[in-house]
Amino acid sequence: MNNSQILFSAAKSEIDLLQVQELFSLGAFWAKERNIEDLAEAIKNSEPVITVWNKQQLIGFARATSDGIYRATIWDVVIHPDFRGTGLGSRLVETVLSHPRMNRVERVYLMTTHQQKFYEKIGFEQNNSTTMVIYNHSNLTNLDSLNAATQMT
Repeated sequence: MNNSQILFSAAKSEIDLLQVQELFSLGAFWAKERNIEDLAEAIKNSEPVITVWNKQQLIGFARATSDGIYRATIWDVVIHPDFRGTGLGSRLVETVLSHPRMNRVERVYLMTTHQQKFYEKIGFEQNNSTTMVIYNHSNLTNLDSLNAATQMT
């Protein structure tokens, strides 16, 4: 790999959603079925979004959400299979962590299924104290309807 051809970018405007979808299909078993519309919404609501390019080919992607001070979560870290083992994954995560939106955050979370050892090398630690999750919260009562019901009584 010629490192002079590799470019890291934080510019959302340069993101090609079709290439993101293709990268996920190739390199992320957990994201193979994501559609373009949902990817666009996730990217719009994330900061930073870091992409890695080899010339015009998208070869890496990661995004984060954060309040900028207390908590942040890193999502969707993926490197194209042809470029794994080159150090790009570590550099990608470190680029996310050093972004101005992230570099002051007290606690950064990351969900991973099989890559704990990779993230431990970067400095992440196993965490058993934050294990709660809720799936498909659309089944919960809408806050507006709850407020309307409260006002009627």
